[in-house]
Amino acid sequence: MPEKVCKTCHRVVEGKICPVCKTSSFSTDWSGYVIILDPKRSEIAKKMGVDIKGKYALKVR
Repeated sequence: MPEKVCKTCHRVVEGKICPVCKTSSFSTDWSGYVIILDPKRSEIAKKMGVDIKGKYALKVR
């Protein structure tokens, strides 16, 4: 089963509700993958608007 990604915050999720933004709108059509370990020091996290560590998709369709 492909991993699903939250359409709102782009976080890779496993449950029925996104733990970051609390929505249930997901997609399995996504590309790119980034793991944010330290959002305060990560330039990628800043550009994506991410402030919680985790796995994120770069593009969600």
